[in-house]
Amino acid sequence: MMSSKGDGNGGESNTITNLKKRTCGCKKDDFLPEESFKSWSNYGKALLQTKTRLKDRFLARSSDQLELNDMRARSQNQMKKSLNWFDLIWFGIGAVMGAGVFVLSGEAARDLAGPAVLLSYLVSGFAALLSVLCYTEFAVELPVAGGSFAYLRVELGDFVAYIAAGNILLDYVVAGASVARSWTSYFATLCNHDPDDFRLTVASLANGFNHLDPIAVGVSILICVIASFSIKGSSRFNSIATIMYMILMVFIIVAGATKANTSNFEPFSPFGFRGVLKASSVLFFAYVGFDGVATLGEETKNPGRDIPIGLVGSMMVVIAIYSLLATVLCLMQPYNQIDRDAPFSIAFQAVGMNWAKYIVAVGALKGMTTVLLANIIGQARYFTHIARTHLAPPILAVIHKDYGTPMTATVVMTAANCLVAFFTSLDILANLLSIATLFIFSLVAIGLIVRRYYATGVTSDSDRNKLIALLGSIVCSAIGLSILWALNVKFWEGYVIMGGVWFLATLGLQLMVKQARKPKVWGVPLVPWVPSASVGVNVFIMGSIDGASFLRFLVWTCLLLVYYFFVGLHASYDASKDDMKVVVNDGGGGGGVSATSEAVELSGISTSRI
Repeated sequence: MMSSKGDGNGGESNTITNLKKRTCGCKKDDFLPEESFKSWSNYGKALLQTKTRLKDRFLARSSDQLELNDMRARSQNQMKKSLNWFDLIWFGIGAVMGAGVFVLSGEAARDLAGPAVLLSYLVSGFAALLSVLCYTEFAVELPVAGGSFAYLRVELGDFVAYIAAGNILLDYVVAGASVARSWTSYFATLCNHDPDDFRLTVASLANGFNHLDPIAVGVSILICVIASFSIKGSSRFNSIATIMYMILMVFIIVAGATKANTSNFEPFSPFGFRGVLKASSVLFFAYVGFDGVATLGEETKNPGRDIPIGLVGSMMVVIAIYSLLATVLCLMQPYNQIDRDAPFSIAFQAVGMNWAKYIVAVGALKGMTTVLLANIIGQARYFTHIARTHLAPPILAVIHKDYGTPMTATVVMTAANCLVAFFTSLDILANLLSIATLFIFSLVAIGLIVRRYYATGVTSDSDRNKLIALLGSIVCSAIGLSILWALNVKFWEGYVIMGGVWFLATLGLQLMVKQARKPKVWGVPLVPWVPSASVGVNVFIMGSIDGASFLRFLVWTCLLLVYYFFVGLHASYDASKDDMKVVVNDGGGGGGVSATSEAVELSGISTSRI
């Protein structure tokens, strides 16, 4: 429960919870302190009010002030601002450049694009860069641990943000478990063993869950320790490991270039334009991970300067390295001889440089280590901010007083990673690859358009209605293009019509709707074209994703809704009402008027909405 008294300073002091000053606990109030859960009678009454509360929270939108001040105060202690642009660049590179390029390149080049895989990397890199730009403007304006969860709470509402955050957290867990098990496989290969040699086989368990991986658990725990005690220490570790990794990448590029044969570039595009785009949809996942860097905004010294340099700079470096690696790979071997599973190792072996496979394995291990670190850091900060809103147990929002890190959330998320990684095979995890990342990237781009073109008291009713219609046309045309592509429709006029609708809707948004606000420090260029293109590209790529991923998305979203209706809805509803009561009782000292308006907005009583 929130305190009912303020100290006249507004912001942080008004929202400190009554959690005890400790980083762990075992009492019910540590997990469910809200009024709705004080007794079974209260909970029964809360369930009877589900419809009213759902309407309240569905319409509720947060505000910049609440996310920047009040939500942070619920963590009792502040995260330490110790990161600069240099740290963020290496975090960005370390979060994105893992072992994926050593695997995805083989499949994309051999089966989908041929040597034109270079173009596929550039296309998918461009799509990722569009999302990075959208994230960057939000991260500069809202440098908080919640990342996209906080951005969507402000612009698209509490309910949409919850669904998005729940899906991305599952993706983080699946990705972390996958990387941890891959670490074991590459380590075994480096030691001249088969990938499963260092795993324990238990015949009594179901197939796919019977190869237990203690090394994956050990590596995850070690990374957890590093991430828990110091963000600056984690940054130093990441920077050193990533710099070493980049040196190995440069070595692979240079060594491979000495064995280049330009005749291997013929034919350049054996699978045509469709193959290039199909490969780009696969390779897009080699760029995923940068969103975790956005969660470090709360620990960045100068967000307005450091975040744009860190996010955009790291993505440009990654695009360049990936493109060079793909080029060298296709110059070393004919595309139809490239190995699907270990393309670089086999390519070096084919040109008489068998020893280089050990360099590739060491590089992959270093890359996976930094990705695992960035993964755990990112998911812990997401979870921390979710807990601040009481959509997750508020004890998980506590920041350690001495270390300035979300230690509790870090340990909990690592435990989830370890549980999945210990039992579940890579084949099973691969089937869980989700559309959630693309879904959230699309939502962030939509949120940016809403942020620029709609503000309560500024945007006229006419402009609001135009925004709804035009934004709906952009989304529907993108979905139309995605469906046409997924069904392999040969009717080119359909693509022209859908593309034309997207173009005219974006042009109409630029010409017919007045922007409600400008970015204070750093803004995305060419709005609305960049965020609109981001929506179009991300939704289009979804058309190339397998049906199993859509099924996982729906099943997991249904489970999220069950938790939301029975727990999260009532906890967040009570927390929002407590915010309003606190500020009303505060009276007016030290920013009472603005704080009151923000609290009322969060409560959904006088909510900014479209």
